[in-house]
Amino acid sequence: MPYAQAEGARLHYEETGKGHPIVFVHEYGSDHREWEQQVRFFSREYRCVTFDARGYTPSEVPSDPKLYGQDHSVNDIAAVMRHLDIPRAHVVGLSMGAFATLLFGIRYPRMATALVVAGVGTGSNLDELDAWRAASAERAEKIRTEGWHEMALESGHSPTRVQLKKKDPRGWNDFVEHLREHSPEGSALTQRYYQGARDPVYAWEAELRTMTVPTLLALGDEDWPCIEPNCFLKRTLPNCGLWMQPRTGHAINLEEPAAFNREVQSFFSTVERGRWSLDA
Repeated sequence: MPYAQAEGARLHYEETGKGHPIVFVHEYGSDHREWEQQVRFFSREYRCVTFDARGYTPSEVPSDPKLYGQDHSVNDIAAVMRHLDIPRAHVVGLSMGAFATLLFGIRYPRMATALVVAGVGTGSNLDELDAWRAASAERAEKIRTEGWHEMALESGHSPTRVQLKKKDPRGWNDFVEHLREHSPEGSALTQRYYQGARDPVYAWEAELRTMTVPTLLALGDEDWPCIEPNCFLKRTLPNCGLWMQPRTGHAINLEEPAAFNREVQSFFSTVERGRWSLDA
């Protein structure tokens, strides 16, 4: 089983296909397996890399809280790329992975040829930030003590997740079963020190206004916590586009894989032809 060494943790990865690299960065509630439908599609023409974040087996699960957080999450993308001798890549992230992907564009712009930032922004509401942090700490403790067996069902029935169950019951069942396999310790530490302690996207306004990496924002129109942050990002990022999929919740790539793949493929094609920028 292949691993890339990052600071304080070895990260399990998989790669499929040949061509320009795409690195996929998973969300909090999933792992590298959430990208299967994208890997099967894009590996026909691209070198596709998926990896499991620290705290998600078979990657290592550090016990030190200092080895979790937004800085590690963005640096881990770079660590996997360097291990695989990938100087530049398209980077695709969902939710927690989209947060890291966006920050990657700020901190490692020379390593990013294009970014797909899907379902980003949960926990960014400034009026509710203290409540979000407190709830994250409480949820982390519950995961640590109770594990994922029942909480996976709770997550799967949340207002922005139940859409997957209605559209694709088998896919939803896979989501729940995969979530139940996650490390309670790793999930709890990630929830508290990454999910609950990260910056709101609004905090990066100055950096975002100067970030020129071609970026596609992808969003379901029923992913309520993320709608306002994505409107902010559309107004702020100078080289981005916003795609919103109707009647879709948070896990947009799982709910609508054909539409997601089509839009991302079109975006990559436009970038690769040098036609993404609207400058004359």
